[in-house]
Amino acid sequence: MTSANSPQVSPHFSRFSKAECVLVLITMIWGGTFLLVQHAMTVSGPMFFVGLRFAAAAAFVALFSWRHLRELTLFELKAGAFIGVAIMLGYGLQTVGLQTIPSSQSAFITALYVPFVPLLQWLVLGRRPGLMPSLGIMLAFTGLMLVSGPAGASLNFSAGEIATLVSAIAIAAEIILISAYAGQVDVRRVTVVQLASTAVLAFLMVVPTQETIPDFSWLLLASAVGLGAASAAIQVAMNWAQKSVSPTRATLIYAGEPVWAGIAGRLAGERLPAIALFGAALIVAAVIVSELKMRGKEVEVSTPQSQKTPPIL
Repeated sequence: MTSANSPQVSPHFSRFSKAECVLVLITMIWGGTFLLVQHAMTVSGPMFFVGLRFAAAAAFVALFSWRHLRELTLFELKAGAFIGVAIMLGYGLQTVGLQTIPSSQSAFITALYVPFVPLLQWLVLGRRPGLMPSLGIMLAFTGLMLVSGPAGASLNFSAGEIATLVSAIAIAAEIILISAYAGQVDVRRVTVVQLASTAVLAFLMVVPTQETIPDFSWLLLASAVGLGAASAAIQVAMNWAQKSVSPTRATLIYAGEPVWAGIAGRLAGERLPAIALFGAALIVAAVIVSELKMRGKEVEVSTPQSQKTPPIL
């Protein structure tokens, strides 16, 4: 029997489940990686660092999947290699951008990969985006103009902003490729291949970009191993948590990633102008709106392709 003085819990209120708390935690970690990468750029070139980071991630995932690697097929090898090219371009260019722009600004521009997915599907595959994705695309580009500051309003982006913007397109392509191969490959095997491919390609890019091989540094080693371990852990956590977390709640949690990056950047002394903060808010709104779909008079969050097989972060 319930006492008259007992607090009444609304049926619409639900506490965060353990899986949702895990998603919040990894989203916070994900946001913090932008600042860590930026610090690593003080002792290494971008491509060499990306190679180290993803070599470490591949080693961690392979350590727990080695029994399954013996059954690797040629198709999975090709799929992993194609996805690896997209990852290398995405994270390589993002790292290049972090050499010249704040980590918080990089995070918000990178978040544009969500509205870029329907845009890329329209341009490449001819699949016209619906109303909500189209609205998300418009919000995203408006936010991009504001995040880039007064220069962005005249489409005069800096080199770092352009590199980060192209990296968001590459990450969107990665998501589309993962979706295309989903169901045809073993996730564990193809994940190892795509991570290893990313590492090899990034190391090969050191030559044409004329990067200098850095001297040994504990900061470089710790950053590469730490971020590699974080990438592997985030992937495993996302796959586990999303078995019980609805796409709606997962999307809203992931939309906080650039916000956490902004908080980490601010704690480190970064200060974005007010107009850029408003643009950042528009980008977060675009991330959420892009995953909405209309059903009658109801608005629901669709299952994003990135959640079917989440990309390595």
